[in-house]
Amino acid sequence: QLQLVESGGGVVQPGGSLRLSCAASGRIFSSAGMGWFRQGPGKEREFVASIRWGSGNTYYADSVKGRFTISRGTGANTVYLAMNNLKPEDTAVYVCGRTRGGYSRNAAEYDVWGQGTQVTVSS
Repeated sequence: QLQLVESGGGVVQPGGSLRLSCAASGRIFSSAGMGWFRQGPGKEREFVASIRWGSGNTYYADSVKGRFTISRGTGANTVYLAMNNLKPEDTAVYVCGRTRGGYSRNAAEYDVWGQGTQVTVSS
């Protein structure tokens, strides 16, 4: 059973940067996709970014396009989310997940989730 562990969250001022990591306990197959979602207080889980593990193709929510970058580590089992020019509205718990279908913006299509890491953007 694949397990995911996120790290890298914290408190940052508006305009600052953070890099989140998601370490998988096992192999991520090339047919799968990895995604980052976030959930703010009182809000539903929201798609942030996704990467097809085999091709490396990436997809972003409009709200983060140009500011966030999803990438794979040089090893076979880590995915990153580099976040630049952070805004207060980016404050949320960020969670990574695995979808067997290669790519999805729908949280219901992800079958493995990490525990999440808190990102707070505040002056």
